[in-house]
Amino acid sequence: MPELPEVETVRRTLAGLVTGKTIQSVSVSLPRIIQRPDDIAAFCTMLEGRAIRSVERRGKFLRLLLDGLVLVSHLRMEGRYGVYAGEDPVEKHTHVIFRFTDGTELRYKDVRQFGTMHLFDQGDDLAQLPLSKLGLEPLDADFSIAKLRDAIADKPTKIKPLLLNQEYIAGLGNIYVDEALYKAGIHPERAADTLTKRELVALHDSIVSTLREAVEAGGSSIKSYVNGQGEMGMFQQQLSAYGRKGEPCGRCAEPIVKTVVAGRGTHFCPKCQPLRKAAPRSASTRN
Repeated sequence: MPELPEVETVRRTLAGLVTGKTIQSVSVSLPRIIQRPDDIAAFCTMLEGRAIRSVERRGKFLRLLLDGLVLVSHLRMEGRYGVYAGEDPVEKHTHVIFRFTDGTELRYKDVRQFGTMHLFDQGDDLAQLPLSKLGLEPLDADFSIAKLRDAIADKPTKIKPLLLNQEYIAGLGNIYVDEALYKAGIHPERAADTLTKRELVALHDSIVSTLREAVEAGGSSIKSYVNGQGEMGMFQQQLSAYGRKGEPCGRCAEPIVKTVVAGRGTHFCPKCQPLRKAAPRSASTRN
């Protein structure tokens, strides 16, 4: 599933391709992708004549801001957008087509058919599902150590599933949680409420730096991910833990181990990320 860096890369490429274009018509061949409204004809009609003013992101969701409306789109496993000339052949598994007045088309293709689209009046999307329960944006300027501490530090939950929970931090998935924990030297099964102040600082910094580096590289193309221009990401060449089972750790040369944590394949270095059983921090040490 595309994570924050991949979705941010798609956002950036789409912004350059569709901003300012006006939708002439919309066709939908797989109705279940459209979650709101439940009337597909209404969905198509509401978008006719609307110009795309900007393309934004919230967590792993794209937000297409149009005249008076916001289209919220989640790519799920293999959803992808591409811009085509109107006469270009329509590829298999293309389920939604937005036709622009300039003759080009924005097409949504999804082999696994798990993607979703919600249409809201402008101003309503952030206050309603699926966006209303999303947690902190880790690349926002106000994502501070204090906010990370307040979000997770009192939880007895293992740190990896906690970071995967979109209600605490939005946009992190399996790849970048493994990478951030490796960089911070924290075992994925450490309870969040046992992390020291120094470890919280290291975790905050590793989350931000990992995501920024991944965005700069265009994301990770592990399976089928490409950006809005059909280009692969390159961050998979920089991964230190994820997908490196049996390979030597870049710090200590110990083989990277793969295990399962909360049902997810998990990669870590047993030497650089030891499972310490620290005592929970007191209220005074959390300040």
